[in-house]
Amino acid sequence: MRKTATFAFVTLAATALAGCGAGGILNRERPDEFAVQRQAPLVVPPDFSLTPPAPGAPRPTEGTAADQALDALFGGPAPRSQVETSALDRAGTADPGIRTAVGDPQTNTVAKGAVTRDIIAAPEGDGAGASAVIPS
Repeated sequence: MRKTATFAFVTLAATALAGCGAGGILNRERPDEFAVQRQAPLVVPPDFSLTPPAPGAPRPTEGTAADQALDALFGGPAPRSQVETSALDRAGTADPGIRTAVGDPQTNTVAKGAVTRDIIAAPEGDGAGASAVIPS
């Protein structure tokens, strides 16, 4: 027990004295605090061609927040190809009240049958249990 305490004390003393040495691992370069100089403050030159905006007026270059979000997500309007332009021209314009006419009880619809209803009402899955029935 006495040898262990002596060994621990000698090790602790050697470690403490090693920190006081000028060489080895603990010798590192420190910055010179007298070599630091102050930077000149930033000065914005006056621009007399700019006029201050009117209070409450929207910024002319930025647009609305919705436009900024769409530009950030989709990169702005992309040019349409010739095929897409011709398809849109052939389709014509939609009736402005089409959404109200679809929900109208007087609108005629075609019954697709029980198979279509079953497909639409089918639960989602990964297709592991899917099977095909081929009528013979």
